[in-house]
Amino acid sequence: MEAIMTDTPQPLVLASSSPFRRELLGRLGLSFLSDSPDIDEQALPGETPQQLVLRLARAKAAAVAQRHPEALVIGSDQVAITADGEVLGKPGTRDKAIAQLRASSGRSVTFLTGLCLMNAATRRYQNGCERFKVHFRTLTDDVIERYVDQEQPFNCAGSFKSEGLGIVLFSALEGRDPNALVGLPLIMLTDFLRAEGIALPPFPS
Repeated sequence: MEAIMTDTPQPLVLASSSPFRRELLGRLGLSFLSDSPDIDEQALPGETPQQLVLRLARAKAAAVAQRHPEALVIGSDQVAITADGEVLGKPGTRDKAIAQLRASSGRSVTFLTGLCLMNAATRRYQNGCERFKVHFRTLTDDVIERYVDQEQPFNCAGSFKSEGLGIVLFSALEGRDPNALVGLPLIMLTDFLRAEGIALPPFPS
């Protein structure tokens, strides 16, 4: 069954070029545009992972809001943290992806996803962070290499795609919103949208 795409009182813009975030937002049945932000995503000295994702989510929304001054703009950012407190970035290469998954084998990784909804017209913004924990199975090198070669998760923090075959790598998932693992916490977002007067679920006028 296709979602009903309904206009909102203000334009809705997703500050991302991610097809996965677009697919998630599309589940709400709201009309929206996508516009990729261009910001420096480096952590500041002494910044915690939670402070980082909150700041970057807001910075992405603010950058796109400049181009859409009447819109509600959604920004999101994510990092993965090992049980030892190490931040896992996007691997970028096959070798680094394999190394990340070897290090995660039999262990847990916590994902922090920062979310910001900015009203470009009023400059009001709502900011929050969603935690979600992934418990990995004990993975052999053969499983890791076959997985990496098939899905090539080089642009994914943690080196997997939970919306794809990555699910076979896990023994358990822990958190209130599995959408956060893909990069857009929809439960928190719907709270933010309602606070801006957006009716959910949407109905055709």
